[in-house]
Amino acid sequence: MDLRKLRLDEPSLGTFSEERDEYERDYARLIQSPAFRRLQGKSQVFGAGSGDYYRTRLTHSIEVSQIAREVARRMGKQYKFLSRKEHPGLMLDPAVVECASLAHDLGHPPFGHKGEEVLNRLLSEEHGLKYEGNAQNFRILMFLEKRAGSGSGLDLTAAVLLAINKYPYCIDDPGRLKGAYTMEWDGGIGELRTRWGMKDGCSTLEAQLMDLCDDIAYSTHDIEDGIRAGKIQMNRTFFEDDRLVEHLIQEIVSDQGNLEVGWDQVNIRAMVERVLDSYLSQWEKIYNDCGKEASRTRREMKARWVSDFAGKVGIIDDPKKGWKRVTFVRDGKQDLDLLRTMEILKKLAWVTMIKDFRVQRLQKRSEIMLRHLWDSFKVPDQGKLILPPDWVENYEQHQDKWTWPRLIADYISGMTDAYAEKVYVELFASKSGSIYEMD
Repeated sequence: MDLRKLRLDEPSLGTFSEERDEYERDYARLIQSPAFRRLQGKSQVFGAGSGDYYRTRLTHSIEVSQIAREVARRMGKQYKFLSRKEHPGLMLDPAVVECASLAHDLGHPPFGHKGEEVLNRLLSEEHGLKYEGNAQNFRILMFLEKRAGSGSGLDLTAAVLLAINKYPYCIDDPGRLKGAYTMEWDGGIGELRTRWGMKDGCSTLEAQLMDLCDDIAYSTHDIEDGIRAGKIQMNRTFFEDDRLVEHLIQEIVSDQGNLEVGWDQVNIRAMVERVLDSYLSQWEKIYNDCGKEASRTRREMKARWVSDFAGKVGIIDDPKKGWKRVTFVRDGKQDLDLLRTMEILKKLAWVTMIKDFRVQRLQKRSEIMLRHLWDSFKVPDQGKLILPPDWVENYEQHQDKWTWPRLIADYISGMTDAYAEKVYVELFASKSGSIYEMD
């Protein structure tokens, strides 16, 4: 049996077409799932519904999948060892990377990273449990989503599941901040990694590529949204403001998860100032070339940066892990300068949009709503009266492996921004209307 196309729960009931490839079946299951549709109502940077222009988790995921598929196709021609299929984790199938990219943000709760932070704090403080978006992906794909005859959620192929597993750990192990929850790790992910012979702490090439393309999209597309919203002002006064530079430096220095790009090898302030100056100078040139039309300039800037980043993605040996690494490559070595440049652009999007005081007010409002929703549902006898009946029935069928706190976290995290606010209003605000209004 092909280990890459192994499914944990096949054969299952339902329709089956011999004409479709296994990964095409995965693709169909993903895009037709309710969890995927709900991404259209979840925040990327700006709140879902802020405007027709701005990205949501859905459009972001589609854009990541397009970048990742094209890069995988190009690298498949560039690196001959990939065609030898030496190891199931050392392959790059464009269809697998596309599916993983579409699924990589399914576990994000309403209200973006603030929602993730609030749910994790509530579970941790009250029950010693964790909530994390990447772990929730597997909760959805392997348990919460339903399809006929399957006890393993969407029952995706091993290749796609492990391509989503960019943090190859059990998050419930001591000291782990990211990974998969024990139920999904012990119930499948860990087993698949063992059967594949994956090295501890190493993710597949497909997972690494998906993760890097996610960063590429974040550092380019979110800045485009920020410029459109006026949060990033394309002028010298804005880009040369010492406060902006200081904020970027502070975010870089405090980010302990990004030390591998070698910040100790450079003068951080000098590099931040250089990247900002280069970005604005490029804008000014393209702006003139585009007839001083801002909308065309935004799109052209985004396209050029995506092309530049995507064109420099490659594969190198990682002697520390005895594995291979997907990263930016120049002259056969890791291009740390380009990695640092991308990080500065990511931080630019963060400090100008997420840190904006208006966004912070909205996030505080989001935190208040989520805490009130949690308090309303957390006592079982009361919560069962106001949860949808199908959730209560499902919980009662799986009580042996589904605790009540995890059920509430699953339910709230699956809400869109608008639905979370709707339920909050029903519970805590005076509201006119019929109880028979459809959800």
